[in-house]
Amino acid sequence: MRVHNFPVVFFVSSFLVLWLSTRAGVLIGRRMLPLSEAAREDYNIVLTATLTLLGLIIGFSFSMAISRYDLRKNYEEEETNAIGTEYVRAELLPDAEAAKLKKLLRKYVQQRMLFYTTRDPGELAQISTSTAQLQSEMWSAVRTVATAKPSPTTSLAASGMNDVLNSQGYTQAAWLNRIPTEAWILMIAIAVCSNFLVGYGARQTGTGLLIVLPFVLAIAFFLVSDIETPRRGGSRVSPQNLLSLSRSIQASR
Repeated sequence: MRVHNFPVVFFVSSFLVLWLSTRAGVLIGRRMLPLSEAAREDYNIVLTATLTLLGLIIGFSFSMAISRYDLRKNYEEEETNAIGTEYVRAELLPDAEAAKLKKLLRKYVQQRMLFYTTRDPGELAQISTSTAQLQSEMWSAVRTVATAKPSPTTSLAASGMNDVLNSQGYTQAAWLNRIPTEAWILMIAIAVCSNFLVGYGARQTGTGLLIVLPFVLAIAFFLVSDIETPRRGGSRVSPQNLLSLSRSIQASR
């Protein structure tokens, strides 16, 4: 299980690990290998460089998480536009086929909204199966007319259905596009080293200030994890455009 996929759990666990790293630094600095004043200047250089590197990596990871969140939002808009356009183009087909395709598209919109809102893996698998079945039925409905009566209008409907299918694939890819686990490992490793160094060089350890850095870093990790986790985080993409489209096409029946 990847802990960073569960933001709250990740916050608590990262805080404990970083705080223990600070306490380990305090223990070694006081009892085993005390830091001499002659070496403190070199220590400060190493600590500053480590904290700077940590800040850069956290900023880079936060930027990656934001870009992926924006990408998921953009694809939700594009998918809505593709479905709405195809719903209108369905009228280019004969009446029977048009009615059938519109009915399938209404069901399809409901499945796409569930894709964005569900958190249950079992339900998500069922949604994926239903989505694939509806896609097959919709394409079959358009293909039958396009091959039986090829014309510019049926070709336009077929092109619109192709956009609907492609947009779902792009959305799926965007939701699977996550910050690499290796980046998380590197970020956590540097954070552990930074907290260890802070504890190792601390002159006073009873003021409670040594808890500040682990807490702040844990908040930063939580924020990145929350934005970057599509389903379990609080910063999830809401299918507002799909909901608006659903209301629109239901009203136009």
